[in-house]
Amino acid sequence: MTSLMTNTAAIAALDTLRSINSSLNETQNRVSSGYRVETASDNAAYWSIATTMRSDNKALSAVEDALGLGAAKTDTAYTGMEAAIEVVTEIKAKLVAAREPGVDKEKINKELTELKSQLSSIAESASFSGENWLFNESSTAVGTKEMVGSFVRAADGTVSVELLSFDAATSVLIDTNTATRGLLTKDYSVAVDDGTGTATTATYFLIDAGGTGTSGSVVELSSATTDDEVEGMISAVDAMLADMTDAAATLGATNSRLEMQTDFVADLRDVIDTGVGRLVDADMNEESTRLKALQTQQQLGIQALSIANSNSENILSLFK
Repeated sequence: MTSLMTNTAAIAALDTLRSINSSLNETQNRVSSGYRVETASDNAAYWSIATTMRSDNKALSAVEDALGLGAAKTDTAYTGMEAAIEVVTEIKAKLVAAREPGVDKEKINKELTELKSQLSSIAESASFSGENWLFNESSTAVGTKEMVGSFVRAADGTVSVELLSFDAATSVLIDTNTATRGLLTKDYSVAVDDGTGTATTATYFLIDAGGTGTSGSVVELSSATTDDEVEGMISAVDAMLADMTDAAATLGATNSRLEMQTDFVADLRDVIDTGVGRLVDADMNEESTRLKALQTQQQLGIQALSIANSNSENILSLFK
């Protein structure tokens, strides 16, 4: 039946064209934005996951910055400790030279004084962002330093910040308030031969920074310094070197841990970006092919609608 009031063919063609235009708009949005899931209305579950993971990734970016700051602090402390070890090694060599009979101990002591001044300069200069792990002039001990290590989201959705710690009290070289807290200012007790074959105990410290708590003698030479005393000083300085080496090893291990964690966080951020992309990114090859096909369908739909509308005009020929 042919009707002037209801053009069934045109209605069907129009419905098809509307569907094509809707799909075409959706595809064009994907091509222009690059996202298959851009809003919650596109896919609520994927959009929610992607939004959460993007938020976590920003938190990991902050963690990466914090790790860089922590690494800078440990690098500074390690560099200072390494330089101090070289100076103390030189002091040890000077003391060994002072053991030689007939040497001028006064002149060697002048060199020791300069080397001690260099140690003080190194300890005071090893500061980054207002923190110094080698020098302390406060009445409070340096204590444990905490650095942000990671951002963690548990399976139940709860979040937490993981911390890396370093006991900076083990690396303090000079403490001007409480001498016993500094590796170079605290007492070292060593066994010394008094020349009769009987070992006695002598106590030495390397730098007199004005702190309290020491009862020994400062490592320094004079013309009256005996060979036994020099040997005792050598033993004390050697013990200091052992403690400084341990502290430097701990700093190095901490710094290595920070570097590994930094690399891991960077890789983790990349993996999260990739995972989010798999959920919400549009496949541009697929979308471009679909766009071309929909544009062709749109043209055909327009032609089909035009043909359906022209059918009504054919009825006019029946009344001629």
